[in-house]
Amino acid sequence: MASSDPKRTLTLRDVSEASGVSEMTVSRVLRNRGDVSEATRDRVLEAARRLGYVPNKIAGALASQRVNLVGVIVPSLSNLVFPEVLGGISEELEDTGLQPVFGVTNYSAEKEEAVLYEMLSWRPSGVIIAGLEHSPNARSMLENAGIPIVEIMDVDGDPVDSVVGISHRRAGLEMARAIVKAGYRRIGFLGTKMPHDHRARKRLEGFESGLAEAGIELADREFYSGGSALLKGREMTDAILKRSPDLDFLYYSNDMIGAGGLLYCLDKGIDVPGKVGLAGFNGVDLLDGLPRRLATMDACRREIGQRAAAIISGHHEAGMIGGERIELTPKLQPGDTIRRA
Repeated sequence: MASSDPKRTLTLRDVSEASGVSEMTVSRVLRNRGDVSEATRDRVLEAARRLGYVPNKIAGALASQRVNLVGVIVPSLSNLVFPEVLGGISEELEDTGLQPVFGVTNYSAEKEEAVLYEMLSWRPSGVIIAGLEHSPNARSMLENAGIPIVEIMDVDGDPVDSVVGISHRRAGLEMARAIVKAGYRRIGFLGTKMPHDHRARKRLEGFESGLAEAGIELADREFYSGGSALLKGREMTDAILKRSPDLDFLYYSNDMIGAGGLLYCLDKGIDVPGKVGLAGFNGVDLLDGLPRRLATMDACRREIGQRAAAIISGHHEAGMIGGERIELTPKLQPGDTIRRA
């Protein structure tokens, strides 16, 4: 049975005891070797999944041996947010002897589980993974990996080990308060990768809470399940304004679609921020090249990467590896698309 010690690596014996078959049979099943009945194979694989056991792919190595790799798992590389996080991780790991290896999940829980399984099978020295929401199997693998785990980007939840990020509910709440203070009342929300982007979902929850403080309900919303793009931002803005032409503020789940919305409004001659105010989220460098500066909130991306890597490498100021909770504070950047209160 798996130990309650989160730093103990699971072994073949754990799977053997959980499945009721010999360690040799467990080894044959997991290596897909030898003559094993289908029922026994299913029992072993189910026990391994339930425990979160991942086989060691380092041939001939002891189960406790580690390689100088750090697994880094993020939902997207097309989103401008995550390359900067990865840059912070790489920068912090320089001269530590640790090498980051990246995996992408495309906001899919099933893909995250598969990527995590492959990463852990190489026995890395640590894992940095975006988000706090994982499938039961993925969380079990993380809990039983026997290495430092750092979940990043989000602190609104129960971490496996260490966590570095911001409160997205708090970010949404603060944005709502700023918008209400500026005098906007008919407000719409536009989001991509909904509902699989849990951080965007939490920002929306916080945003609606902030509006409720002023007795305001969200007037309309436009969701898109695909990725973020300038064109998609234009299309979503067109759709929501045609459906609800009396909206006076649009809050976007990220800067990319927000930038598309700003370009749409300027192209249509809509007075921004007089008639319609706009805001995004993340504070990406793309905003520097727009005709007007989109209001946004800096998500502390590079610092999150740096602080997470410092925990993994043992360079964190607290001198600890494991059990760290670091909450950073994003700052509102009003730009040119929110009326001055």
